[in-house]
Formats: sequence, C-alpha cells, structure tokens
Amino acid sequence: MKRLYNYIPLHFVVLLIIGICFQFFTQFWSYSFLKTSLFLGGLAVLVFLITNKVIRTGLAFILFFFVGVSAVYLNDDRNYDSFYEHQLEDNATVILQIDKILKPGNYYQKYEAKVIKVNADKTIGTVLLNIQKDSFTNPLHVDDQILLKPTLKELIPPLNPHQFNYKSYLAKQGIHHQLFVAENQFLRLNSKRTSLLGLSAKFRNKIQESLKKYHFKDNELAVINALLLGQRQDISKELIVDYQRAGAIHILAVSGLHVGVILWILSFIFKPLERIKYGLFLKTVIIVLLLWMFAFIAGLSASVVRAVTMFTFLAIGLSLRRKNVVEFSFISSMLFLLLIKPMFLFDVGFQLSYLAVFGILWVQPKLYKVYNPRFFLDKKIWQLFTVSIAAQIGILPLSIYYFQQFPGLFLASNLVIIPFLSAILIGGILVIIASLLHILPQFLADIYGVIISGMNDFVSWVSHQEEFLFKEISISFITMLCWYVFLFLGVYFLIEKSSKKLIYFFISILLLQSVYLIESNQNKVKEELIVFHKSRFSMIGKRVGAQLFLQHDIDSVRFKKENSIKSYSVSEGIIQVKETSFKNFVKFSNKDVLLIDSLGVYNITGLKKPIVVMQYSPKINLTRLIKTIKPSQIIADGSNYKSYVIRWEKLCLKHQIPFHYTGQKGAFIID
Repeated sequence: MKRLYNYIPLHFVVLLIIGICFQFFTQFWSYSFLKTSLFLGGLAVLVFLITNKVIRTGLAFILFFFVGVSAVYLNDDRNYDSFYEHQLEDNATVILQIDKILKPGNYYQKYEAKVIKVNADKTIGTVLLNIQKDSFTNPLHVDDQILLKPTLKELIPPLNPHQFNYKSYLAKQGIHHQLFVAENQFLRLNSKRTSLLGLSAKFRNKIQESLKKYHFKDNELAVINALLLGQRQDISKELIVDYQRAGAIHILAVSGLHVGVILWILSFIFKPLERIKYGLFLKTVIIVLLLWMFAFIAGLSASVVRAVTMFTFLAIGLSLRRKNVVEFSFISSMLFLLLIKPMFLFDVGFQLSYLAVFGILWVQPKLYKVYNPRFFLDKKIWQLFTVSIAAQIGILPLSIYYFQQFPGLFLASNLVIIPFLSAILIGGILVIIASLLHILPQFLADIYGVIISGMNDFVSWVSHQEEFLFKEISISFITMLCWYVFLFLGVYFLIEKSSKKLIYFFISILLLQSVYLIESNQNKVKEELIVFHKSRFSMIGKRVGAQLFLQHDIDSVRFKKENSIKSYSVSEGIIQVKETSFKNFVKFSNKDVLLIDSLGVYNITGLKKPIVVMQYSPKINLTRLIKTIKPSQIIADGSNYKSYVIRWEKLCLKHQIPFHYTGQKGAFIID
C-alpha cells in the first residue's frame, strides 16, 4: 500500500481532478490556446530545470493542477471561433452530420449531430437533433448529412426541484442546443464521407440484420445487442427497470465487467504463445488489438472506450510482470483518460466503474482472507461473493446519491448471472460470427435465445421481490462524502488494526452523525411555498417541516405517478403529503400570496403588495389588476394558455412588474 501511495501518477491524478473541478465550477481560465500552451510549457521547463526537490515537487503539482484546468478549457468547443453559435446569422444554412443515434422518444427520433458547416464556413460543435416521427420517415444513419435552416433552442433545465437535470447532463457532453424539425424541413445530402463511427455503425447494422433472420424475440435481440454490440436503444423500459431493481443493470452496458471477461478469455486462449521467443509481447499486442476491435464493434461509446483503455493498460502491465501492476494500471488509465477527456470525470458511468474497481482492488483481497475455502467450487463462489461485496462498498454511497435506491438482492443477481457471463459472451460471439457466415443452425439460435430469455426471467423475478428493494433513499452530496470517509477509514482500520486508525474511524462516525443531525434539524424547521410546474394543471404546495400541504387538480391515478412531487418528497425528507385547499389566498413568511383562478376574483381587502399566482387562464384586465392591488410579482403556472402568458409577460414588462412563468423558469419558490 505504501508503494502505491508513492506512485507519482496517483498524485498527478488527484491534482488533475482538483484542476478539472475548479475550472468546471468557476470557469476562471479564459486564455487562448497559444497562451495556455506557453504557460504550461514554461511550468514544465521550470520543473525540469529546478534541482531543489521540494520546489520541484510543488511546481509539478501546480503544473498538473493547471493541466486539469486547461484540459477543461481546451475541450470546450464554445471557446473556439469556429464554434457554430459564433457563425450563426439570421436565415443561415447549416449542414449537420449524424454522430450518434439515441433512444427515440414518443414523438421524435433523436440524434447527436455535428454542425460541420454554417453557410460556407467550417464549424465545430454538437447539437441534439429531434426529428418528428412520421409513418413515412426514413431514419437517419451515422455519417448521414442533412441541410437545413435551423432554429436553435436552449436546452430546458428541470422545471421542478430535484428532477433530473438533462440540460446539465448534455452540457457535460458538449451539447448546449437542440433543434426540432419535421421530415419536410431538411434536405438529405449525398455524402460519401465515412468516419470510424460510421464504419462501426455499418458493421453493427450488418450484424443486426443477420441476427434478425433467426427469429429471436424482441427482448432477446435487444439484450444481445446490449451485451455484445453496446446498443441499448431497443431495450424496453420495463426490462431496463427490472435490471435496475435487481442490481444487474451493469450487465446491459458494455463496460469493465464485459471487457474484463473478454480479457480473461483472450489471455487463456493465447497463453501458449508465452512459450515462444517474444511470445509474451506478441500475446499482448494481439489481445490489445482484439480488445479495440471489440470496442469498434460496440460503437466506441464512452463506457466502452473507458473500459477498453483501462484493460489495455492492465494487459500491458501484466506483460511487464511488475508488482502492483493492477493498481498501477488502474491509476495510469484514469490519468490518461482524464487528460484526453476531462469531462469524463462528471460522467456517472466513469465514477461508478472506477469506484467499483477501486473497491475490488482495495477491499476484496482483505475480505477474501476472512474465510479459507478448501474446495474448487467453494473457492470460486467465495471469490465471486467477495468481489461483489467489495464492488458494492465502492459504489454504494454514490449509487444511492444518484438513484435513491439500493437493490438488496444484488448478490443473488451477480452470483447467478456473472458465473455464466463468460459462456454467454463466448456463445454470443460465436452466434454472431456464424450468422454473418450464414452457417448458424436455427436450433442453436433457439438455444441461445432461451438462455437470454432465462436470464431476463430470472432478473424479472428478482426485481419483483419488493421487500428486498430499498427505495426512496435520499442523501445529500455532503452526506455521501461523509459515508465514503466512514467506509474508507473503517476498511483502513480492519486492514491495519491500530489505536490510531480506530480513533480516526470513531471521528468519521461522529462526523457522519453530525451531518445527519444538522440536515435532519434543517428539514424539521424548513418552510417554503412552491408553485410547481405541471402542463395543463396547477400544483401549489406549502412545506412545513416534514409535511407538504398540496393543492392540485390532478386525478388520483395520475397523481400517484407524478414524479415531480415524488422526487421533491424523497429528496427533501417529506414524510407526509396532505391535500388541502388554499382557496384563493395564502399567508406565508409575512407575504400575501393571491391565487387567481378562472373565475378572475381578486377583490380581497388589506393586501400589501401581494405575490399574484395566475391559474387556469383567468379572463381579467391585468392592467387594472396592477393598478388596483399593486402586486410585487406575478406568477403564471402551467395551467394557463401560452397566448395568455405571452400577453401577461408583455404587460408586466411595460409596468415594470417582475414576471415568472414556470414553463420557462421552473417552479417558483418562496422560502
């Protein structure tokens, strides 16, 4: 462990991560590519010229901090003159090239598209392209180019508190705008340009067409596509939920687990090469090439590239036969990936995969020593058990923070599925090769389909054991960090038992308890009035401690599925939601809140500059209302007609009254 702590790239990774976070959240670095290069080059020269060890180490740390800062800046397309938004003018013509096919929505086919030209100027940048679904619509393919006159729209942030921030998610992938078009609003171009992603997509389409001839069921084919081709677009929502609830969603995403199994299989197959001269080198080259060939077939998605990069470093490290090779490969691959793609740091998949591997490397060897199995089967089961537990220790706080649930039967899922995963992957690869060569017997395809269906049925059964699924668990970011401190120091104490480590562990317990007490007290005294956004409906809530008093007009069936209230209640620690009626007036925090519904009644005496909430498109003279009651602010929720909202906004601007429409600015909160 001490040797690992002294591994220089580990220190560089830490400083790199600090630099990436600092630039991402502050955006303080705004210098040109030339100035950035000169600055970093100057620091690097000083590191090599200065002989004093302390100063040299300090400068090296500063250098890698600024490498992280500059990596974020240089990877942001918006910082270049060729970014498409800088070139756009009214009535501009744009050429888009399809880069990635996304899971379609209810009304639109979705794509990631590069903006390669604005008028005659070459540009950079990626947008989210939404093409309206039509019975005559021919889907676009990777590398297809289209010509259109776009109306770019800002990505919409979450309109209610604690909902998934899709805008932030896409921004971390370099996507800042979207556009909506119909089939007749763009022209398909006859482009002969083919990229690496396009070649990958064509080869993958050929595989999918060959598999369709063997009459696999929809869910069977969807899982085969996910397991072997890295494509999850065709998986039904119900099946994804089943895998999530069973703690086996990682099976459906080509990641470190799949690549690790493939590396193990390839190492076994090519082991005889080690007997010949330079055989180990040859074996490593072949394995690395085959791993990247698999990544190419799987579409070179971010998760696949991350996993293959990690195991490429591991394969090279194993060929060198150095001590701690796995740990060093793990750290070196992270350093390499963050240097090339710093925004990977904010990707949930990146965080979970590296934390899972960290848990396996650090916790599993110590956990394995707790019991000494004597038989081969016993040993393998215990090994798989300890690996699963170690991986869960690594990701547990983070997965609860993101997904607000914990599948209690994850061990059952992993212990049953993972031992057969290598056979499933080998069988799938053989099925694909045989189908491409048109030599796959139908009965073998049927057998493989039955195996996949059996796995799906088992996962579905596990997911429906409701008593073992711990849902609606919410922890804050600070609490999550405290949990990691607690787990780290707890495991550290178990590894190196000493009084000093025990004191640190007790301190972590006190820290965790303190944070829980502080947050619990804050929730108990917190009060706020919220005008939620719900299209065509009205929802107004008054939160008092752990209770939410809610006025709404949604039917009971739809209300049970209302995610905005559910996510708010879970994240804020709301124990009870009570339906109420505020009628048309609420007194909150010494502020008068007047609710004006479709009846348009607002003749209430004694109001002092009230906040006015407009509901159900009241037909009133807003100018007269402003002169009569002199509101401090006017709010329009989602139950109003947009034509009314636009008119009200103009009148408020004219009379210099602040106006808030929940459909644009999100829920309105008074605290």
